Amino acid sequence: HQHHPPQSTGEYAKVLEDPGRDEWQKPHEVVMALRLKPADVVADIGAGTGYFARRFAMHAAKVYAVDIDAQLLEIAAKGAPGNLVTVVSKPGDPLLPRASVNVIFFCDVLHHIEDRPAYYRQMSRALKPGGRVVVLEFYKRPLPIGPPPEMKLDEDAVVAEFQKAGFQLLRREGFLPYQYFLEFGRPLDSRPVR
Repeated sequence: HQHHPPQSTGEYAKVLEDPGRDEWQKPHEVVMALRLKPADVVADIGAGTGYFARRFAMHAAKVYAVDIDAQLLEIAAKGAPGNLVTVVSKPGDPLLPRASVNVIFFCDVLHHIEDRPAYYRQMSRALKPGGRVVVLEFYKRPLPIGPPPEMKLDEDAVVAEFQKAGFQLLRREGFLPYQYFLEFGRPLDSRPVR
């Protein structure tokens, strides 16, 4: 059972890079579901040890691995492809260049962000026109992994927060056993929800 949050960076790195994680996290399926184009720039916010960022770098032109923990990002940078750039961010600001990314990705990170509406405003400045935000978060119920239910975010509440921040839900995916998968875009990019 994952303790949340782990006591140290080293402990947290072990949790993030646990070989058993692939079984339930389905990283290949997640990467394929993002439908990345070779020219895309991706920002993995809360990238930690680069579990997803390193994988994205195989499919995108550039990947920003963004985290507030410089030690975790050092692990992410080790042996990473040359198109992976680490960004030590602030808790309230991802510190990404304006209009620089096509896809912003969050995996089990939103429940750590204190003022999410303000964060979404900061983060949205980094999106290029037509950019997307993809969120993976644990379902708000008891699960064999992840934080306790009281720390988790309700899926509908996350959708409502993003809508309030000027995004619309474009797509939901249901292939992950413990997490919901939501994709958001700006209302200008009117596409039906699937």
